[in-house]
Amino acid sequence: MRTASINRKTHETDIAVEVNLDGSGTFDVSTGIGFLDHMIEQFSRHSLIDVTCRINGDLHVDQHHTTEDSAIAIGQAIAQALGDKAGIGRYGQAYSPMDETLARVALDISGRPYFVWKAEFTQEKLGELDTELVEHWFHSISQAVGITLHIELLYGTNNHHICEGIFKGFARAMRSAVERDPRKGGAIPSTKGQLGG
Repeated sequence: MRTASINRKTHETDIAVEVNLDGSGTFDVSTGIGFLDHMIEQFSRHSLIDVTCRINGDLHVDQHHTTEDSAIAIGQAIAQALGDKAGIGRYGQAYSPMDETLARVALDISGRPYFVWKAEFTQEKLGELDTELVEHWFHSISQAVGITLHIELLYGTNNHHICEGIFKGFARAMRSAVERDPRKGGAIPSTKGQLGG
């Protein structure tokens, strides 16, 4: 089983994260931000990556540190669980419809983080979550895992649907990318013989 645990404590957040890349999409998430919990739960369920994420953050300041650090810690755990990435699919892509909304996510677990975001929200908050932090969450996880990540909202009007559609698309793309491909015979999916660098 490809599993990893991260414990990360700073003056801003105290985080414990566990992931299982070969899981069934079970989750135990508590960040102190209800809508962020909901989105990480969606990621877990639709990627089939089991995620435990418990955070005690400085929410009396604002939500930035908690949101950013949740992505960093989950990303670090995924990177650790991937190891040398031998045998993985590496690439993933998904069109993610949610009612009137359609999002497109494409990614490459290349070891070379790069992030493209083409989406906007028309309200400042979803529940208690500042919508400007959604883009930052994806930027942070792409850096922590080492993902080339492209996210594009093709169309949509409901902000909840936009955010959830993007998270579900990311989840489904990640599922394809982290799963082992038996035809690769455990080879690292690169002609260089390594990913990253």
